[in-house]
Amino acid sequence: MNVADRLDQAGARLTEPRRRLGALVDRQAGPFTASDLLESARREGLRVGRATVFRTLALLDEQGVVERVDLPSGEHAYVACARGHHHHAICVDCGRVADLPEIEIGLDLVDLERRSGFEIDAHRIELFGRCAACRSPSARAQ
Repeated sequence: MNVADRLDQAGARLTEPRRRLGALVDRQAGPFTASDLLESARREGLRVGRATVFRTLALLDEQGVVERVDLPSGEHAYVACARGHHHHAICVDCGRVADLPEIEIGLDLVDLERRSGFEIDAHRIELFGRCAACRSPSARAQ
């Protein structure tokens, strides 16, 4: 389901700038920043301001359509997401993003709460490394 359809399903008002920004988000191949999205919009002749881009990204994040990630560089970026709670593995070479269900990383919140004394309300895990394609011998030769 594309971004506009997900916003419509969530009951969000679908303005033309949101619809067109949603289409740009649909075409992103990996993590993207607000500046990347603004630049893509300008290249396509979409006249939107920075505030519209940031407000749209905030709405998309709130609706679970994108998720903000903190890159190793310290820069904030966004990735288009599947629904439901999950974590991300991000390739530092090509930007490929893989969604990882919690079960795959063996996270036991009950045990963490017991051992730490914290009642955990929320969590987010971002894993950074190199995907299989970037680790292949042919990728390293380039």
